[in-house]
Amino acid sequence: MELTAALTGARRRATRDRDRETDTAHLLHSLLESDPEVRAVFGGARVVKLLGYLVQRSIGYGLRWQGAAESTGLPPVAGGSGFSAAAARALEAAAVRAVGRGAPAADGLDLLASLAADPDCRAVEVLRRSAFRAAELRARIEAVRAGSARGEEVGN
Repeated sequence: MELTAALTGARRRATRDRDRETDTAHLLHSLLESDPEVRAVFGGARVVKLLGYLVQRSIGYGLRWQGAAESTGLPPVAGGSGFSAAAARALEAAAVRAVGRGAPAADGLDLLASLAADPDCRAVEVLRRSAFRAAELRARIEAVRAGSARGEEVGN
């Protein structure tokens, strides 16, 4: 799936939440809402749990990130892209992953894998709180990708 819908949704969510930047948790939230392959990685019950954490965050409870910039020790993004440094790095890494598999553009699974690769980002904090481990996530991403390549239908 093309990332345009997920990126648009993440930016809209950041603006609505009055956040200065679109961060990795915004990206994760939008991927879960817009990409059936990403939802398939987690399965129904885990998607609900993840969305619950992310909704708490957007209304100001639980994770207490509202209005605060994502800080992972990375320098700010030059040119004011509107993304946190961690989110910008994940988007760049997703593009590199796509090239590595011969695709013309990154998709939701590329971005999810790139988000999961940064242990200090907000998206990974949400994943940890829902008891998802990086190794398990990588295996599930590859399984969904393999199923899609074989033409298997991905559940919504």
